[in-house]
Amino acid sequence: MEALETVSTRALSELGKGARARVIKIAAKGELRRRLLDMGVVPGTEVAIAGVAPLGDPIEVKVKGYHLSLRKKEAAAILVEHLK
Repeated sequence: MEALETVSTRALSELGKGARARVIKIAAKGELRRRLLDMGVVPGTEVAIAGVAPLGDPIEVKVKGYHLSLRKKEAAAILVEHLK
């Protein structure tokens, strides 16, 4: 039998500046979920943390060639797989 590969998921808000990740799931509901999907934050997309404000909110994320600012609460609803 083959060993199953486990994917360690964490919230996008937990990553630091310079970290890269792949979106696994959008846990948000309703309007926020639709907004994130419309902006290109979809499962399978690679994202990178471009910057974090001095107090930790907002977070600047590079997605599909553009920069997107997200509140920490919004980023917490995006589950990702941390890439090395």
